[in-house]
Amino acid sequence: VQLQASGGGLVQPGGSLRLSCAASGFTLDAYVIAWFRQAPGSEREGVSCISNYDGSTYYADSVKGRFTISTDNAANTVYLQMNSLKPEDTAVYYCATGYQGGGSYLDFSEYDYWGQGTLVTVSS
Repeated sequence: VQLQASGGGLVQPGGSLRLSCAASGFTLDAYVIAWFRQAPGSEREGVSCISNYDGSTYYADSVKGRFTISTDNAANTVYLQMNSLKPEDTAVYYCATGYQGGGSYLDFSEYDYWGQGTLVTVSS
């Protein structure tokens, strides 16, 4: 199981980025995939996840209405479209899978496999 996150960069406030999480070693269509972020000096925070069992999506309150998670099964990739970005969205973003079950989908301790992270910086 491997996850490769990409798409981070520097963007001005109000701008957009699309993050990608490419999976290898397994097919996404039977798994929960989540995005987390961690800013310097802060705990890892759940941002969004998608259950590829039934297509259900979940978002942290801080990103609802601005971020959209989606899956491209043909590409075996999950995307996080981030619009109306704010300076407080600045963080390293990680994708994860291997949800253990029983807890919140946005709890980082519930996931076994992690990508390497991609840095998003929102600044003018």
